[in-house]
Amino acid sequence: MPEISILPAVQAFIEQAHHLYIDGRYTPSHGTNRLAVYNPATGQKISSVPDATESDVDRAVTSAHQAFTSGSWRKLSPCEREATLLKLATLVERDSEILSQLETLEQGQSIVLSRILEAGGACNWIRYVAGLSTKITGQTLDVSIPIPPGARYTAMTRKEPVGVVAGIVPWNFPLIIAVWKVLPALAAGCSVVAKPADTTPLSLLYLAHLATEAGVPDGVFNVVTGAGTTTGEALVRHPKIAKISFTGSTPVGKHIATVTADRLTRLSLELGGKNPALVLADADPDLVISGLAIAGFMNQGQVCAACSRVYIEGPLFDTIAAGLHTALSSMKIGPGLDETTQINPLASRAHQAKVQNYLQDAMAAGADILWGQEPPDTSGFYVRPAIILNPKPSLKLVREEVFGPVMTLTRVESAEEGLALANDCEFGLAASVWTRSLSQAMDLPPRMEAGTVWVNSHVMIDPNMPFGGVKNSGVGKDFGTNWLDAFTETKAVCIRH
Repeated sequence: MPEISILPAVQAFIEQAHHLYIDGRYTPSHGTNRLAVYNPATGQKISSVPDATESDVDRAVTSAHQAFTSGSWRKLSPCEREATLLKLATLVERDSEILSQLETLEQGQSIVLSRILEAGGACNWIRYVAGLSTKITGQTLDVSIPIPPGARYTAMTRKEPVGVVAGIVPWNFPLIIAVWKVLPALAAGCSVVAKPADTTPLSLLYLAHLATEAGVPDGVFNVVTGAGTTTGEALVRHPKIAKISFTGSTPVGKHIATVTADRLTRLSLELGGKNPALVLADADPDLVISGLAIAGFMNQGQVCAACSRVYIEGPLFDTIAAGLHTALSSMKIGPGLDETTQINPLASRAHQAKVQNYLQDAMAAGADILWGQEPPDTSGFYVRPAIILNPKPSLKLVREEVFGPVMTLTRVESAEEGLALANDCEFGLAASVWTRSLSQAMDLPPRMEAGTVWVNSHVMIDPNMPFGGVKNSGVGKDFGTNWLDAFTETKAVCIRH
């Protein structure tokens, strides 16, 4: 099947001279530097965006702060905020094919995944969080204050928006993760300055325009594009940023925590993962093979919760290894705009080189590698997917987050050995257990050091299920009914009467 045709609206958006989005409109940068946007399937430049300066960032934050203090958004009734965000969901749904194609063109992922998870998922998440706008609650408290004798008091709590939120978005799922940063902040009544990754800025710029069309007041939702070391650094250091929501690497997350410590800036950090699966001997082989093929190789393994290391009890090891190799070998490699492909290019040339270095290190060490199909002979950012059998612990890819189409399979003698190996890691984002035993399904997840543990599944998420890591995988939780707590401040009010 040939590649799908690019919509004229998509082509026009890509080709336009892109600016920052400040105060409800596209606004030129004060600087002249621009960052190229590439199509990962071809390696060719398709667009460019401003490399925002420190003064650009200040303009955006100032606009957001003025909008917050004026109350143009936070003083609306909860129902009014909910209605506006629901309208945004409808606009995203209206333009879902435009957003899907933008995602695939700038990030490289399958157009099928862009349609289902990015654009389609964005609609679901927006509608879920819009509903939380009307569910912000406090408490009434009976208190026993003894001074002065005979005085009576009633206390209560209320949730108030924290102020200006910086949402820093990674490049693996540019649209849906932008929604996870921006929408809960808006639902809580905050203003936002969002920064996309420098390689994948287009869908967020488009989303900001849709928010204005939906009725989000000017200045409430701003976007600054640029490099993390300049634009991102200026954003996290700005004194008027009250809260930072960041998804990305552990080293960058730790850096943000360090530079904001003096201001005690509120942080939500969803960081790296080296996510294990523990497969017991009684597991359903077909379920394991199909489930882990998705969990390990969806979006070329560029998924925070992707399964990258699998520990399999001995009796099932050969069956699972052979089945996963068969599944991987059947995955067609090609551009994301080809609806028949399952493995697509990585998001950037720099990341391609990083993943290839891990594989070259493994090959030099004599690792036993099962390969998927050869990538097409193009200048795109492809990496041949691989499964490494029983890797030596000294291999870098055993301990470090590869974030690519690479999975390790290790034979273990027992569930306890597998559990110990699964927990022997500095990360703790996600994990899974595969078993038919109800007893093991109940016993093992509480003992796994991860923020999310699936049983007989992996990598599947939902707006109503909290998600976030432990250890070096971050702090804070996204999603769920308490999602807005991270974007609000609890204020106690005490009344003598």
